[in-house]
Amino acid sequence: MGIIVLDFGGQYAHLIANRIRRLRVFAEIRSPTTDVSELADADGFILSGGPSSVYDEEAPSYNREIFAMGKPMLGLCYGHQLLCHRLGGQVEPGQTHEFGAAYLQVAEATGVLEGMDAREVVWMSHRDHVATIPEGFRVLGSTEDCPVAAMGDHERKIYGLQFHPEVTHSVRGMEMLENFVALTGAERSWTMERYIEETMERVRVQAEGRKVFLLVSGGVDSSVAFLLLNRALGEDRVLGLHIDNGFMRKGETALVERLMKESGFANLKVVDASDDFLQVTEGLAEPEAKRLAIGEEFVRVRDRALAALELDPEEWLLGQGTLYTDTIESGGTENAALIKTHHNRVGVIEELLAEGKVVEPLDQLYKDEARELGETLGLPHHLVWRHPFPGPGLAVRALCSEGAAAMEGMDEVEAEAQKAAARFGLELAVLPLQSVGVQGDARTYAHPAVVTGPGEWENLEALSTELTNNFTSINRVIWLLGPEQRPLQGLKRGFLTRDRLDLLREADAINMAALERHGLMQEVTQMPTVLVPLSSDGVQESVVLRPISTDDFMTARFSQLSRDFLDDVCGRLLALEGIEAVFYDITHKPPGTVEWE
Repeated sequence: MGIIVLDFGGQYAHLIANRIRRLRVFAEIRSPTTDVSELADADGFILSGGPSSVYDEEAPSYNREIFAMGKPMLGLCYGHQLLCHRLGGQVEPGQTHEFGAAYLQVAEATGVLEGMDAREVVWMSHRDHVATIPEGFRVLGSTEDCPVAAMGDHERKIYGLQFHPEVTHSVRGMEMLENFVALTGAERSWTMERYIEETMERVRVQAEGRKVFLLVSGGVDSSVAFLLLNRALGEDRVLGLHIDNGFMRKGETALVERLMKESGFANLKVVDASDDFLQVTEGLAEPEAKRLAIGEEFVRVRDRALAALELDPEEWLLGQGTLYTDTIESGGTENAALIKTHHNRVGVIEELLAEGKVVEPLDQLYKDEARELGETLGLPHHLVWRHPFPGPGLAVRALCSEGAAAMEGMDEVEAEAQKAAARFGLELAVLPLQSVGVQGDARTYAHPAVVTGPGEWENLEALSTELTNNFTSINRVIWLLGPEQRPLQGLKRGFLTRDRLDLLREADAINMAALERHGLMQEVTQMPTVLVPLSSDGVQESVVLRPISTDDFMTARFSQLSRDFLDDVCGRLLALEGIEAVFYDITHKPPGTVEWE
């Protein structure tokens, strides 16, 4: 049967399954309340992370009989704490929270840590920690702030890791997972070709007697879904619709139309609905309100397009290139917390999903798997490796504001944070706006802090980690690139207008061209350009560069780019009429999401 991942609501639950499949072992996600009769053939269990505490009254329910099955078990983050809690140890709130990179000091290179060096880089995202291990367990590793970062009972083949080996930024995490797989004796026979066959059959069964109307952004996800649906159903039963929502990059719609045609897609329609989207988002500042309005308008535009083409809506299912990332961040599993509502997971979409009217061939995959699937299917390389662009587009990169900020209690936080920055020779201020983040598998909506002064990447990374680990009201840190002296800025009113979006389009175009010019398009996975309503005169604004590197987009490191690149792009951005300051986001994910909203 392979490995069963018990999902306690962690942001990385399906990523665990992804990694196990990459070891060619079948992995399946199941509820922790599943009856043991359905799990008898499992080779082993992995307990996922989650946003809860094991001692919460509302902690996820689980079937206690699973722990008596005698199967190998690996607990990760919350799963590590639950193993301890269930088997007689003690879990407590940590005095220091850990988010991001940490150094694991390996006490015993045995079990899941077989072959590890004395010091390994791992990725943390937790608030609680194991204080006392259960009887029969040994401490296998620790970090500076976590005395039981790894524990194991070799006799029962039960292990717990406080960190996340499944994320790419745990450098040897895959080797740890492979060690666990070896302990289970699971068969290694899973392949991407097998996934394609199973998914195409699933699509054919769901769409029997009907056709699919797919929303095509032109990014890798929708392009791969488009090709897979065409292969499964035939072009006569699939119609792609690209919607210009007014939030596209400069020249994006024309580029998508050309690339699709050059790649052999003849069944694509393009509509301009920019006026409609600007109308439904007029005056909205709150991130969730914007996302919901945009997601619902996508469906209305689709319905109008069906009517204009005189197509029977009962005959056409809605197709989407949804990845699992969208589902989990939208709080779409039993125990998951809402991070942000993706446009393909708004209420009207959920209703259609419940009615079986949505086809999502990629909904169990992550970005790296979607790209592998695209390559396997033969999608042109330039489409597979395009920089991702969110469905709501620039709407979630143009921060909006009523012009007033909730800053109660921030003076004390700022004073303490300034002391931390001073140790690195930097000045600091807490900004009067908020951005979305993810910490301990839960959503945050907190303030960015801006640091000013000369800084080395190592120091900037250390300061960013220290601030976000120790101040719950700070979830993101940015660094001033220019001008040399930071202008005295306040929060100005600003919404989604054509003028603001056009300014952001120009800034984004400058940044994308700079990545090309400096040969960084492969090194940098994605670089959102964020327009923030910070102004010294009530007219000009600021932009933030958010370059990151990641494979799966569940975790990410901010990219450390050369001074030549920074000087080049900063000078060009400051020359734009309407831009008075340029910042650089020095926050990993977690604690900051890739997009600011």
